[in-house]
Amino acid sequence: MSLKRKGIQAEREIIHMLWERGWAALRVAGSGSMQFPSPDILAGNRLRVLAIECKVSRNDKKYFLKDEIKQLNNFSSYFGAESWVALKYYREEWRFINTEDLRETKRGYCISKDVAKIKGLLIDELLQLSK
Repeated sequence: MSLKRKGIQAEREIIHMLWERGWAALRVAGSGSMQFPSPDILAGNRLRVLAIECKVSRNDKKYFLKDEIKQLNNFSSYFGAESWVALKYYREEWRFINTEDLRETKRGYCISKDVAKIKGLLIDELLQLSK
């Protein structure tokens, strides 16, 4: 399976999880490939709006380009949404990490599997947060 196909499958998995919990969610087609910033997923429930960038990794550390996180945060600021990275390590549950919890590096940002388990929220924890 291609990396693009795996990414789309991961995004759809999260969308299904959100709808099952009473949240409206949609995949943003073309995210990351157009001149305007856009997240992979937009979700809302009348009280909160989430802009989510989805990633899947087999490695113990996940790196993000600086511009990727900057665009997510810019979009969220304009849209009035919260910025989150959804990260799934191989054979682990989805973890939702606030972009503020990513460690800045010279070229971008990074998070390890151990830190994601500590700071990352499971989907039900994320959805129960009050804005």
